[in-house]
Amino acid sequence: MSDIPGAGGAFLTPAIWRDRIFNGEWIAAQGGAHVFTEPATGEQLGRIGLANAADVLAAGVRARAAQKAWAKADYKERAAIFRRAAILIAQNHDELSTWIVRETGAIRPKADLELREATAHLQEAAAMLTQPKGQLLASATGTMSIARRVPHGVVGVISPFNFPLILSIRSIAPALATGNAVVHKPDLQTPISGGVLIARIFEAAGLPKGLLHVLPGGADAGQAMCSHPDIGMIAFTGSTAAGHSVGELAGRHLKKMSLELGGKNSLIILDDADPDIAASNVAWATFLHQGQICMCAGRILLQRGIADAVIQRLAHKARHLPVGDPMGGDVALGPLISARQVQRLHSIVEDSVGDGATLLAGGTYDRQFYKPTVLTGVRPGMRCFEEELFGPVASITVFDTDEEGIALASATTGCLALGVITPNLARAMRIADSVPSGHVHINDQTVLAEAHAPFGGGGTSGNGGRHGGNVDWDEFTQLQWLTIKTEAPRYPF
Repeated sequence: MSDIPGAGGAFLTPAIWRDRIFNGEWIAAQGGAHVFTEPATGEQLGRIGLANAADVLAAGVRARAAQKAWAKADYKERAAIFRRAAILIAQNHDELSTWIVRETGAIRPKADLELREATAHLQEAAAMLTQPKGQLLASATGTMSIARRVPHGVVGVISPFNFPLILSIRSIAPALATGNAVVHKPDLQTPISGGVLIARIFEAAGLPKGLLHVLPGGADAGQAMCSHPDIGMIAFTGSTAAGHSVGELAGRHLKKMSLELGGKNSLIILDDADPDIAASNVAWATFLHQGQICMCAGRILLQRGIADAVIQRLAHKARHLPVGDPMGGDVALGPLISARQVQRLHSIVEDSVGDGATLLAGGTYDRQFYKPTVLTGVRPGMRCFEEELFGPVASITVFDTDEEGIALASATTGCLALGVITPNLARAMRIADSVPSGHVHINDQTVLAEAHAPFGGGGTSGNGGRHGGNVDWDEFTQLQWLTIKTEAPRYPF
């Protein structure tokens, strides 16, 4: 039995968090309570405290007060908290994984991936504490000139439902590591995986009270965060539409922002690729976690010489991938997060077929379980070509020349990820250099992320900020110019 509090027991027992929010302690929310359900069954999973604007106001004030001592705390003690939090994830892995499966509709390997990556982000945060916090600048004799990094104070984090743990902790951990306090609003559909879980590991790891606030709430709570005078930065991950609203309000209050939004990503398969490998990459990039990933390939661009072979293999995979309750059997795809998302996705598929696309597989659903779908004959202007799908739909467009493939991939205002598959690296690099994208993967598909690598996009995929590794210093701190002279000068006035 570990001596770390919480290890070996019912770590996420509802008795701790039912009807409550977290401010260093588990307290009742002024906004009341919120019931959340399991997408695979529709059954109630629990009832969490519902934060409102008043809860956010109180949290920001408390966080600001706690942050000053935290920024001055010994770096070794702060790093130890992140390491203990990482150990807690490992020691409670099965319980935490089950919550992710039930709350997000994920298959078990996806839940396990979230826990591994969350652990990596905590380890990266611990490592940040021994990294340089600035640089020595050129200066005149007798003067020391330094650019040093200082925290924003309080960082507001708003995260989505699809990878709620990773997309929350990748901001929370580095924000805390760089000396900030955090006010966090997880998605109301996944308040445990994206909120309570994180509060519990930091609480048990010994994070001082008042530094982390977990406030599941609605739009009013998010708006309060964006306008709070004590919150200096907003780190938002979500849809482009919601990002516009967050950016507008936070910008009006002159806050630093990190916006990681949706994208219309392309996976380009050139005619010299292996059809079996290509089809495998396409299936992973479109069907993983029911396509509910911001890096999923929304455009499958196949060069004509290989198109028929890849389409045939992909359609076969789509027809045979099992769909169902991930808690009830060995399935490849679980449910979409909500009935609303099912209806949105199905309308895109139906409209695209009505505009001339061909449905080769799928296109049907049972409750929130949407069958893996393959659409061919997709052209610019169709909804499945233009809109982010966020569902298990392979939208296929055939092209002839490399230049045509580049043009099709570039026809978007926001590409978060680009994949290019070909044994000819010269062709691949030419495409990589020609298509604007947040990250590019040659001879791989688009759904890739690692805790130490810079992640983010531009345009409608984000405001150019990055998460991961040493670039977290750029996001969660600001540079302060400090000069030190051996004695004060005498000026002519």
